Amino acid sequence: MWLAIAALILVGVVLIIVEVVFIPGTTIVGLLGLIFTIIGVVVSYKEFGSEGGSYVLLGAGLALGGAMYYSFRKKAWKKFSLQTSIDSRVNEDVHTFLTTGMEGVAVSALRPMGTAEFEGKMVEVKTSGDYLAAGTTVKVVYVKPNDILVEPIT
Repeated sequence: MWLAIAALILVGVVLIIVEVVFIPGTTIVGLLGLIFTIIGVVVSYKEFGSEGGSYVLLGAGLALGGAMYYSFRKKAWKKFSLQTSIDSRVNEDVHTFLTTGMEGVAVSALRPMGTAEFEGKMVEVKTSGDYLAAGTTVKVVYVKPNDILVEPIT
């Protein structure tokens, strides 16, 4: 019976740690961890009485506290987390060759955002709300950093 109680509490503590470290917020993982831990403690009170249950409760609390301390202070989860970041931007340096009135072709459907080709270069563009099919000829209305507005040529 000790093995079952220990397994319930261990699974509960692991799920709570996963909730706190990997999936922040109240989700099913954290709730399941709490339920498993509570079931383990309740079963220990029923099987071993008040004194044994209290020791199990104290042990579960210490295990959870120790695991939390180890997770955050020792940076144990750092090897599981993403360490790099993307520092590039969409349409970087596009404003150097794109000008108002320039014509191009929508490569993808613009709903209202998509990709268009201008002078052989692919550029992320948007419309003023219209949906345009791929292959539509478009004209640049204005160019701002990371914001290029186009409209169809009729």
